[in-house]
Amino acid sequence: MKKLNFAIAMLAVAIIFSGCKLGKMIKLANDQDLTIDPNPLELKGDEVPFAMSAVLPPKMLPSGTMYTINTIYQYGDQEVAVGSVDFKAEDFPNSSSSTSRKSENFSFPYQDGMNPGTLYVEGVATITASGKSKTSPRMEVAKGLITTSSFAQPVVLTALADHGYNDKEELEPTNINFYFEQGRSRINPRLSTDGTSNSDKTKNMSAFIAEKNVTRTVTITGTHSPEGSETINSDLSSDRAKAIEDFYRKQMSRYDYKDIADEIDFILKPVVQDWSEFKAALSAYDGISSSEKSEWTNIINGSGTFVDKEKQLQKLSTYKKVFNDIYPGLRSAKTEILTVVVKKPNAKIAVLSKGIVSGSVSMDSLTMNEFLFSATLTPSLDEKEAIYKTATKSGDWRAHNNLGATLLEKAKMSGDAQLIEDAITQLEIAANKQKSAVVQTNMAAAAMLQGDKEGASEAIDGAMSSSPSNMVSAKLKGMKGSLQLMSGDYDEAKASFASAEASEEVTFDKGLTSLLTGDYGDAQTTLNGVTDSEKLSADAYYLKAIASAKQNNAQAVGSNLKQAVSKDASLKEKALNDLSFASFADAVAEAVR
Repeated sequence: MKKLNFAIAMLAVAIIFSGCKLGKMIKLANDQDLTIDPNPLELKGDEVPFAMSAVLPPKMLPSGTMYTINTIYQYGDQEVAVGSVDFKAEDFPNSSSSTSRKSENFSFPYQDGMNPGTLYVEGVATITASGKSKTSPRMEVAKGLITTSSFAQPVVLTALADHGYNDKEELEPTNINFYFEQGRSRINPRLSTDGTSNSDKTKNMSAFIAEKNVTRTVTITGTHSPEGSETINSDLSSDRAKAIEDFYRKQMSRYDYKDIADEIDFILKPVVQDWSEFKAALSAYDGISSSEKSEWTNIINGSGTFVDKEKQLQKLSTYKKVFNDIYPGLRSAKTEILTVVVKKPNAKIAVLSKGIVSGSVSMDSLTMNEFLFSATLTPSLDEKEAIYKTATKSGDWRAHNNLGATLLEKAKMSGDAQLIEDAITQLEIAANKQKSAVVQTNMAAAAMLQGDKEGASEAIDGAMSSSPSNMVSAKLKGMKGSLQLMSGDYDEAKASFASAEASEEVTFDKGLTSLLTGDYGDAQTTLNGVTDSEKLSADAYYLKAIASAKQNNAQAVGSNLKQAVSKDASLKEKALNDLSFASFADAVAEAVR
């Protein structure tokens, strides 16, 4: 009986001792040092991440114990158990005489209604052997939430397939080469060095001039062959070019060009003692062997004057053959005439296009390139849609793509989900006909409009791997930056926006990205670019107010908020509860009253 009483007594002592130990741990917990970063908590992407650093005072971890710090986010009548940090006495052997430190990163998914809220911690002291524990009262460690990142604007940039038509002035060349007798600059009608007589060539040129094509330049390059009887006359190349110019001008007079002739620029290019054309002709010539050609090139590329080299060439066994086969082709006046390509005026293209759409004009009145181009001549999305819809009858993938892109632009303005579905149908047809980065870009735009971030990302990656043009790549960068911003990848977003196509949404998101990465000056400057935007002006001023708060500029906080709420009264309540302005209550109150 005495033994039983002794055992009970010892158990009571142990219980009392452990209770004292736990009580002491909880008491010492009042001296723990907890740091939360960021504080207040901030939304980043779809998560609320933060780091907690805890420092326990000495003697708080007796042997055989563990201290746990639980984190709880409480909002309204709900709470989320976020995570915990465990301090085991065995892991801190010097805890009796020194502090015990530990850091952990935490994150919890954001849901509507979580703002405002409070992050609490509670400590749990535990005897590891028995599991007996004691819990401290909850302690507030951070407020939440700053939701500045939620201002991100989805970027939707569509891409049109190239219509392939150039309505600007284009020049097309017409080439006629005249050849001359050795040592002469007179046009011999009977000479036919290249198989066509100069007589036929002058007739062809005369007929061309008679057409009165709009001509910009006539470039005539006069040349000579290397032998002495040609090189002795240094003016021979120039005279040959001049002979063709004279003929051309006589024909203009014949066909009554009058003032039109003064608008044509004649460019004469006499080539004197130059081996370039001869070396090109020799390289293509198959009348002698490679080794024999080397004998020629060794002399030409060697030392000596032009005349000295030609004299050395005359000693070669192949000289006469080359002289008869190549030299005549070097006695020329090569003529290039640049004339303006005849095109329909844009106004006529627009009229014909309307007729094709209505069915009153035949489809072949315009080329497909001209018809697709006609859609760029109207600002009306409805008219563009009608043109591209008509063009799809041809089966051209570009028409299907551009129709899809136009429907997406209409969906951006109206929010009509059916338009997005109709656009995707057209884009799928285009994709089946032609694999193209342009089509994939529009698929990404459609996914962005549907809020399908994963689908948009996949489409962007697909387009990026399909060799997009610089213009299309800039669109992809804009949408990719938008996705990265909304996912909380701010540095990546900033890099993408640096090479993105300009748009109001891109400019706004660039400014927001700078704000979220701490570049407050750049944020202010960038957001100035959209303060006149009908859609984004209010939000831009609001973000400028946040940037001003980060820069501790109360006056700018007030002035920017005043602009913001004057454009969107719903921002008043947000400003009053925004933790970004916690230190600027007076400025906020003045701005929103």
